[in-house]
Amino acid sequence: MTTKRFIAGAVCPSCGHQDSVRMYSENGENFRECVDCGFSDEMEKDPSLTGKPPVTRVSPEDMKSNDDANKDSGVQIVRILDQKP
Repeated sequence: MTTKRFIAGAVCPSCGHQDSVRMYSENGENFRECVDCGFSDEMEKDPSLTGKPPVTRVSPEDMKSNDDANKDSGVQIVRILDQKP
């Protein structure tokens, strides 16, 4: 008997429902299926990342653009005063 496990936070590529996708293995191949719409496909053995990873606060400096570094240069502090009647 094949054990099917839900993938936490996964979104079905067909119907878009979250937390409805489960995965299982059969004959050494990994599959995923949606319990809401019935979508099913074989998972990639070696998934490759396409594109550039998003820039985060812990990204190496060479990945950050100058726009990101100077983003807060126009910030002004606003002081709210409590007026007494």
